[in-house]
This record gives sequence, C-alpha cells and structure tokens, in this order.
Amino acid sequence: MGKRAFCGVGNTVRSYGLVALLALGAAGQQGPRVTAPQAPAAAQAGPDVKFTSTANLVVVDVTVKNPKTGQTIDDLTENDFAVWEDGKPQKVSVFEHEKLALEPEPPEPPPTLDSQLELPEDPKTMITTEGPGKVQYHDKRLLVLFYDFSNMQVPDELRAQDATLKFLDKQMTGSDLVAILLFTSALQVKCDFTSDRAQLKSVIENLPIGDQTDLSDVADTGDSNEEDTGAAFVADETEFNIFNTDRKLAAIEDAVHKLAQLPEKKVLVYVTGGISKTGIDNQAQLEASINAAVKSNVAIYPIDARGLMADPPGGAASTGASRGTGIFNGSQYNAQRASINDSQETLATLASDTGGKVFLDSNDLSLGIVQAQQQFRSYYILGYYTTNSALDGKYRKITVKLKTDQVAKLEFRQGYYAGKVWGKFSGADKEMALQQALSAADPATDLPLALEVDYFRISPTAYYVPVSVKIPGSLIALAAKGAGGETEFDFVGNVMDERKAVVSTFRDYIKVKLDAGDKERLATRNFHYDAGCTLEPGRYRIRMLVRENQSGKMGTFDYRFVVPDLAADSMQLKTSSVIFSSQREPIKAAVGAAEKSDRKTLESSPLMFGDDKLVPNITKVFRRSQNLYITFDVYDAAPDPAASKLRKVAVSMSLFNQKGMKAFETSPVEATEVASTRPNAVPVEMQMPLKGLAPGRYTAQLNVVDQVGRRFSFPRQAIVVQ
Repeated sequence: MGKRAFCGVGNTVRSYGLVALLALGAAGQQGPRVTAPQAPAAAQAGPDVKFTSTANLVVVDVTVKNPKTGQTIDDLTENDFAVWEDGKPQKVSVFEHEKLALEPEPPEPPPTLDSQLELPEDPKTMITTEGPGKVQYHDKRLLVLFYDFSNMQVPDELRAQDATLKFLDKQMTGSDLVAILLFTSALQVKCDFTSDRAQLKSVIENLPIGDQTDLSDVADTGDSNEEDTGAAFVADETEFNIFNTDRKLAAIEDAVHKLAQLPEKKVLVYVTGGISKTGIDNQAQLEASINAAVKSNVAIYPIDARGLMADPPGGAASTGASRGTGIFNGSQYNAQRASINDSQETLATLASDTGGKVFLDSNDLSLGIVQAQQQFRSYYILGYYTTNSALDGKYRKITVKLKTDQVAKLEFRQGYYAGKVWGKFSGADKEMALQQALSAADPATDLPLALEVDYFRISPTAYYVPVSVKIPGSLIALAAKGAGGETEFDFVGNVMDERKAVVSTFRDYIKVKLDAGDKERLATRNFHYDAGCTLEPGRYRIRMLVRENQSGKMGTFDYRFVVPDLAADSMQLKTSSVIFSSQREPIKAAVGAAEKSDRKTLESSPLMFGDDKLVPNITKVFRRSQNLYITFDVYDAAPDPAASKLRKVAVSMSLFNQKGMKAFETSPVEATEVASTRPNAVPVEMQMPLKGLAPGRYTAQLNVVDQVGRRFSFPRQAIVVQ
C-alpha cells in the first residue's frame, strides 16, 4: 500500500506500520470541544473597522507611552505613524484607536427587593466573533480569566474565587470586558466577553470547587526524597507527569486558538497552582502554547494561586516525611525548593515569552488581576498590506516609528513568520524538510504526538520493542473524495544507543482512506500508528517524526527508555512491560498500512490476538464506560511438576486510591501456557469493566505469583478514570 525503507546497525527492525482510527480514550485528550452554535454578540458602539480576509494583511497593535511619566499618548492619528517591514516602507491601510479607562467603576448599588428575585441572564458559553479580523469591541479591554482547577488544591480554588469576586465588585473598570474559561478534564467557556457584573459573579460563585483536584499533585517518581506513603512498592509515574503537564499546556493553546479570531489585544489571566515540567519532555507543548499566544496577540499573565508559601524543612503538616535520609542531609529541602521553583519557572516563561507578567508569592490574588488590567493601556491598531507577497515561511521584521519629533516609547510585536504554501513543495523539498525536522534541536509542534515504548523478551539477549504513536484526528484535514476522505502520513524514527549511534530506523509512508462515517467523527478520534524493532538490553533514545502530507504539519517526540536485562539472576519474578488498553481492534479495521503482506510480523507481535490487535492506551486515561484490558509476559516461571510444559502463574490486580486505600481487587486468574513465539514466556491477559469505579486517579498494582517457584512481582502503573 506504500513504500517502506529500513536500516539497522546490528539489530533487525520489524515494523508492520498500521494506522488505525480510534475513539478518544477520555475527556481531556487532544481535540476540539464541540459547542452548540449561538448567535453572535451584538457589536459594541463605535465605527465599523473591517479587516479584509487576505494573507497579505498584517495587523500590529502599538502602545505609545511618555517615557518619563509612563502615561499613554492618545491624540495620534494615522498620519503620525510610519511602518517598515524588513526595512521597506509600508502603507497603513487600517487604523483604529482603542482608548481604555484605568479608574475602577463604583460598586454596584445594593439590590432592591424586586431585583433580588431576578436571576442573571444565562452566559454565552462560546467565544463569539463577527468574522475573521473584524473589530467588534471598540475601546474595550479584553480580559480572559482562565482557571486551571486540574492544577489547584481546594484552598487555592477558594482563594482564587474570593479574589475574583473582589475584583469584579471593586476593581473592574468601565472599559473591561471579561470572559471566563475553566479547565478541569476539558476546556470550558463558562462566559463570553461581557461587562455584566451580576452575570460574571454568578459564574464565579458556581465554579465546581474541588473538581479534578486529584490531578494537581505531581505523581511519585520513586525518588528517595519524596513523601513516604507507607506503600511497600512505589511506582515510577514519570510518564503520567509528562502527560498531565502536556494536557494543561495544551489547554492554554486551545484557549488561545478560541481568541485568535479577535484582532484586538487580549490578556489571558491564567490562575493556577504552578506547572511542573518533566525535564525537556514537555518543551514541545510549552513552545506550541507560547507560539500560538504570540500569533494570536494574547499576553499571558499567570497568577500562582498558592500565594505566599511557607517551606519548612521536611514539608508541612499535610505532607508525610520523606522515605529516605534527605531530611538529615538537606537534600529533601533542596528538592522541595527545586520543585516549587520549577513550577513557577514555567509560569514565568509563559509570561515573558508572550509579553505578560507573572504574579507570585502574594495571598491577595486580586492584585494579580489588577496588575494585568493596569498594564493593558490604550493602544492603536495598525493594519497594512505587505508588499512582500512571497509565501516563503521566513521571518519578517516589523519596525514602527512616529513621523513627528515627539519623544515617545512604542511597544509592538517585533515581527512575524510569513505563510508557506505546502502544496508547492517539490518532492526533494519535502524530503529535505523531513530530514531537517528530524535532526533539528527544536521540536516541531504543529502536530502534537503521544508515544509509548514497551519491551518483550524474544530470546535471552534480544527484545521486541513495540512503538505506539497517537495523533489527534481533530488536527487532520482530509482531501475530499466522494463522501469520504484521504490523506498521507510519513513516519520517521531513529533509535540511538548511549554512544549516540543509530541502531534502528523507522520509515513508513502510509495512505489513509476513510469512509463518510469516519470522516464525520474525525474530530473525536485519534490516529494510532504501530511499529516495532528488536534491540539488545541497554539505554536508548528514540526520536519520532510524523508529517501529515496534505497540510505539511509535522510533530516530533523525543523519548529516552531502557530495555532491561531480564536474563540476569534475580530472586524477583521477571515480567515484560505491562500494556494497559481500552480497545481491541480487528486488523481489518486499520485505515492504512505500510505493506499488505507482512502477516508473519503481525502474528509474532505480543499485541496480536488472532485477528485482533490490542491498542495501548498511551496516556493511561480511561472512561468509566470502557473496559480495561491488561496484557504482559511472565518469564522463567518454574514448570508445573504435574506437567513440565505448563506453568502455574496466578495474577490479580488491586486498585489503590490517592489515600492509599484499596478501592478494588480482582479475583486471581491463572496463566499456564507458554508462548510459541517467545521462549519461556507465559502471556497473561486480564479484563475488567470500569463502570463501578469512582472518577479519580488510581495506582493499579498487579500481584504476580509463580506458585511453583514461589517468586513474586508487583508491577505498578498510575491510571486515571473519568
């Protein structure tokens, strides 16, 4: 069905290059939210300024201040400005002055007896626009209050609620229009831009305090300085931390896209409990969120809702002591401070790179909103049609000056990237762009990816390593073909060892065709790509690049992983990676494949069960309506004395809630058969419905017992049920 080329150094690459279109695993994963359409809001009073929809129009917002007093200069006209792009003068074709008040409005009078019985008007739950580029809010300050409840504890949420009510009642000005956004498991528009204080206060008073707070804590990574919960075994939940942070940053990007149609300046006040990154693994999504904000003319003003934090050595009364000796040698205190600084550093990056400011270490959170409000002064909207019509994707530098001799300080964006027509790329250009993106230090972020790498032993010195990649279908635009659609994907991946030598390479070109039903459901589906390679035990790094060839969007994922040596002597029972899944799909349901006749590779995959393929749930987030499928291999179990070809392996699963209490336990299942394609490996399959579980975060512990050899293993994995 397509062409494929592989190469390897000392190892064999085995790939079946399947692409399946799968339903989303849970709310909160990548993809747009569908909202019922509503009538657009009425335009504010003022002259109509219309921006023609064209790729050549460039909009620049300019704030002009007196350098000595800091006061804005509001008496300029279109003829006072001169604009250059890459040193070439440009003609200002669109001009609009937005004059904003800074003095707070007086508090609303006490309600009368009649008005007390009146309910506020229902808020509009979508950001409405009058068309791309059209100014609809004249002389208005657009404030977006964005509350990330997935990142805040209940006391912080209550503090943020009180601070917002104080701002609305006493500090809101006549120029302010406020929109309210909320993120728990999905981004919600709670209220469109409005100056109706009663409506805004009603929305704030009814925020779901406590919803999704179980996702606000950083999951355990097994470090000795972390809290001692009394558990006998501690799971390394680093992968969950990566996903949890990415979904919060992706919510910011989603919010920015909702505001992109408005050409006015926008201030996004991001109220949160800090965002802790996991090394460089979250850098791609962080850059994507920042780039989207800059392109959409959105300045982010993060507010740390934790306020002024005491940091006693060993933690506060709500935190258990560390499981190691860090409290005695100072390393635990250093780890505490590093964790707090890391969570605030991400907020500072969002602010500085988008033109905003961060508000930290203050219990009066309303001052943070006022800070964003006061920084947002009167400004001018300038629009020009660039004389450089080349769609080359290059950076264009913008310069704005005053024609008069008046001394003033001008604030404006310094440039933009021109568009680039993907359809005009030659085959050589496309291949060069692919290789450049794979080797570039900066990740490609147009197409967000999620990736999982697992391992299964196939000989004493070789391991089969399945690689799974998830791509959100909502970002893929299909070419029309009848009632369905089609597109093409390039998948390229390098696996490098500790010496940075490439030991395995993936390269698949896959055509995808969908019928009419699949095309309609694309916004709520994911594309899932499967491949694999054979590696020796060791430490590796995989860099995966995916390109969708209709739009040219690319995304990269850089991940380090370890293939352990399970042949080494150990008293503990040895297992493969544990695969958690919510879907088993027939191979015939795949919407694309790299080859038509790679049946042997498919049959030898540990994820194949007859004609069905187990699809790993990469994010480990499940819906209560789904079934949980678990599969893994148990190695070197002792033979059954009554039948030497059989084994006696008993497996059960326990689910523990955030308090460490056992919430559920399955009955033991017994695995006895040895896999025909993996020597001395006993495959284990389990299935359980999730409908009886309360939503929240759990630790799934598998209790694996070799009943003959009397050895044990207790692998753990963090999961989220919604």
